[in-house]
Amino acid sequence: MNVRRLIPTAALAAAVALGATALTACSGATAADGGKDGKLDVTASFYPMQFLAEQIGKDHVKVDILTKPGVEPHDLEITPKQATKLGEADVILYLKTLQPAVDKAVAQSGVKNIVDAAALTKLEAHGSEPGHGEAGHEHTDGDEHAHEQEGDGHAHGEAGEDPHVWLDPTKYAEIAQGVGAALKKADPDHAADYDKNTAELVGKLGALDTEFKDGLKNTATKTFITTHSAFGYLAERYGLDQESISGVDPQSEPSPARMKELQAVAKKDNVSTVFFETLASDKTAKSLAGDTGLKTDVLDPLEGITDKSQGADYFEVMRSNLKNLQKALGAK
Repeated sequence: MNVRRLIPTAALAAAVALGATALTACSGATAADGGKDGKLDVTASFYPMQFLAEQIGKDHVKVDILTKPGVEPHDLEITPKQATKLGEADVILYLKTLQPAVDKAVAQSGVKNIVDAAALTKLEAHGSEPGHGEAGHEHTDGDEHAHEQEGDGHAHGEAGEDPHVWLDPTKYAEIAQGVGAALKKADPDHAADYDKNTAELVGKLGALDTEFKDGLKNTATKTFITTHSAFGYLAERYGLDQESISGVDPQSEPSPARMKELQAVAKKDNVSTVFFETLASDKTAKSLAGDTGLKTDVLDPLEGITDKSQGADYFEVMRSNLKNLQKALGAK
């Protein structure tokens, strides 16, 4: 057993000084002992996991993020330094199937407290591009692409499950409750605070859900076109129809047939706007908009926050998304 990895840095130093007896005692330390600052060391895979850790853990946690601001999460590669640091975490928060490199590193980390957000809510298959969803490419157990679809460089769960659950406030609240329970288990001394913070966050997410329901209840059209297929849960929750240019991977080039199909969809469903996002190229969105005489606007999948984001945190960006959707869909 790698004792060094299991023991926080300060405790390890004390153990070396005090000898084998102290080392044995320290090896039984709980994650709640934290690092030298006494905080729980939490490693989050990307922004939505970081946000949950910070909102629920507050002063009791120190959060490190694997996907730095401005990096497209789908493309993340884990450095040896990150892998080493990951193995020293008290708690890991990630979303299995979203980032293949993270899945592999987490599996090899040996960390005791690992929280997979995908296991805290029900994942579903979404997608509007042929080959990317319920009506597209079906996987079987013998399909070599059952966990990673060919050509898009983006992993999926069983049968092409969509990992973008954080864009549905209700599902994100379910994940928040699971994260709160995990932090409480890892750090029972602060259980009451984790419970309180979780309840507050779930309440705010419930209010956001109501804002979306009320704001999108009456619209001139229900169809929106976006760069990549990240908004399936949001569309399903609020009775909208998502049409994506590039399927699940924001970097892949759409086929000419897909662009032609979207032109027809835009005309039939009175679509006014083609949405692009902050962390991916807007080239295809602007190309489609130019060919169809449509406007462009931002619909942010909230995979990361940068100075280009329309808000400083999850709630601000989601409310910007709501305003942009209301304008594009002709909300009444």
